[in-house]
Amino acid sequence: MTRDGNNVDTSFEAMQMVSAQHMALGPLDGRYSNIGKKLSPYFSEYALVKNRVKVEVYWLIFLLENVSGSWILDSHYNDIEDIKNIYSNFSYDSFLRVKEIEKETNHDVKSVEIYVGEQLKEMGMNDLVSFVHIGCTSEDITNPSYANMISTALKEVWIPTAEQLIELISNEFAEKYANTPMPAHTHGQPATPTTVGKEFAVYVHRMRESLENIKSIRPRAKFNGATGNYAAISVAFPDEDWPTLSKLFIEDYLGLKFNPVTTQIESHDYVCHILDGIRHFNNVLCDLDLDMWLYISKGYFKQVVVKAEVGSSTMPHKVNPIKFENSESNIDMSNAICVALSNKLPRSRMQRDLSDSSSQRNLGLAFGYSLQALEQTIGGLKRVTVNEEKISEELDNKWEVLAEPIQTMLRKYGVPDAYNRLKDFTRGKDISKEAIKEFIKTLDIEGFSEEDREILLNLSPDKYTGYASQITEDAIFD
Repeated sequence: MTRDGNNVDTSFEAMQMVSAQHMALGPLDGRYSNIGKKLSPYFSEYALVKNRVKVEVYWLIFLLENVSGSWILDSHYNDIEDIKNIYSNFSYDSFLRVKEIEKETNHDVKSVEIYVGEQLKEMGMNDLVSFVHIGCTSEDITNPSYANMISTALKEVWIPTAEQLIELISNEFAEKYANTPMPAHTHGQPATPTTVGKEFAVYVHRMRESLENIKSIRPRAKFNGATGNYAAISVAFPDEDWPTLSKLFIEDYLGLKFNPVTTQIESHDYVCHILDGIRHFNNVLCDLDLDMWLYISKGYFKQVVVKAEVGSSTMPHKVNPIKFENSESNIDMSNAICVALSNKLPRSRMQRDLSDSSSQRNLGLAFGYSLQALEQTIGGLKRVTVNEEKISEELDNKWEVLAEPIQTMLRKYGVPDAYNRLKDFTRGKDISKEAIKEFIKTLDIEGFSEEDREILLNLSPDKYTGYASQITEDAIFD
């Protein structure tokens, strides 16, 4: 019931009047549908069916080109291009036909097999139908399909977006502000100053390392029958070397890495490594989001004001760091799914159970929430500027951070209580520039050179950044 006592209209007719985007159960098909659209060609039901058709068709072509001893195969060698068109011409209507078959068979892979057979019959190749899916179990068709879906989604969508983020951080923040000093904080307290660029260079370095780890993982596939031993196909074609042929099919025809030792299923270990890699990248990204949120709250960064936008429904002055907050939230969702899949997929009862089948259908969500986070952080970074005036002002009020280099210089001269002397002088106090200078001038230490005294007197918080600029340059041009 609504507040006025009327019934809520949940009729099919009423729901049809609302766009599918606004009736979506989850945000990746609704509010974040732009992300869903980018990934649906790789992880949707349509994508899975199309990839299964590809594997079935390419397996048939492989047999025509590589297996001898069958007059049926030999007689269709010149039909390879026509057979390849079953996959090349696959359309939404083709997909609907597969789903129509599935209503009868209640088996998604068998439906693909029947569909390919129907296409062969339409081309007058009835005698070739029995070779569709020959020697295969359903997993032989499904696992290369998912491997291809994951591989292409990474290569064409997720990795380019991650690289876009890294390039943005490197060019617009690390390199541009390599020499811009800024206050640093450890445990939330003022600490040895750094530079704006160096702090972003840390993220460039971490993200590059994380991304290289993901890129190094090659999706694997198996193609060895019901319990992984080539049993059925070796009975029908005993003179062929099936382990060698399967490796050739997986690597040369499908472009994947061959997994030679499995049960009925591909073990999914590489999938877990990729998911763990995405989760790690997500966590580095979240670390950046949290830092940006804090830097904005401290005024080190200013957000670009968009006139028509509203920051708060009640406080007109506010410009909220919502893109970094949105990113953080979606990282949590992606990570949760990555962990769930990474925990589930390596486990299978004996030679096979079907629990991995339902789990894998959620791979697109792990990628999707991560992609949403990436795009939100990119958007957030494009709408901030460094508040150099605020940073400079705060640095000039933190002269107590020079206690560290002063006590280190005293240690050089063998002063045993150097740390305690500076602790007593500075801890819990607001120390002025004049107080620091006076402390240095009145240092009475045996052998203390005037040159070293002058080094300390010339120090200021904005100059006390060590090798920050060089570290930044080395990191971004590595």
